[in-house]
Amino acid sequence: MLYLGDCIEVMKRLDNDSIDLVFADPPYFLSNGGLSISSGKVVSVNKGEWDDKTSYQDINLFTKNWLFECYRLLKPTGTIWVSGTHHNIFDVEKEMKKIGFKIINIVIWHKSDPPPLLYKNKFRFSYEMIIWAKKFNRHTFNYDKMFQVCSKEMDDVWTLPAVQKFEKNFGYHPTQKPEYLLERIIMASSNEGDIILDPFLGSGTTCYVAKKLKRSYVGIEKEQKYYFIAKNRIESI
Repeated sequence: MLYLGDCIEVMKRLDNDSIDLVFADPPYFLSNGGLSISSGKVVSVNKGEWDDKTSYQDINLFTKNWLFECYRLLKPTGTIWVSGTHHNIFDVEKEMKKIGFKIINIVIWHKSDPPPLLYKNKFRFSYEMIIWAKKFNRHTFNYDKMFQVCSKEMDDVWTLPAVQKFEKNFGYHPTQKPEYLLERIIMASSNEGDIILDPFLGSGTTCYVAKKLKRSYVGIEKEQKYYFIAKNRIESI
């Protein structure tokens, strides 16, 4: 099921304890007028109004509200994954703990192909953090499947490439996550037939991968152009 609308308002209409797994890629609030390099070209870091701090009256309240709805929707054994950088992830962790989430891991997604620096005055940015947290004491973790990936216990640092060109066939989104990453997350912490929620759907990667892996899905996107990119991509399976 896909919804076009504000994630908080849509989630308020969904039933308590109805979701097995949440993956959330919320605004990082990186849009500050700066510059970066993408595909060898100098580009603006601005993503859109949804990523601009000035578009929100109270960022902490916004974070608290969408996380609270995720908590309400998760089943007792459900878990949530939230991606971010230092721009947002510490605020997310603080609100998660206030609500009652219990942190399981903080995974480091080490990008094997990060872009070069525009200004040569710092270390290259090559990772994002992903908080994995549970609602109560028990949670789903497919240890054996993760062990099989590299024939040993999997660490909390994952070296994976960024989005591949073929993943953008249905349109461009500035913060698209790679299918590799969502495949690992969904396989690690859900089972076939489970219901996966993405409240910030973007280009649809979460629901696209969920469908491939025989999970049900709920995706919410407020930007119409991205909603239709996601819809067409998911329906292509």
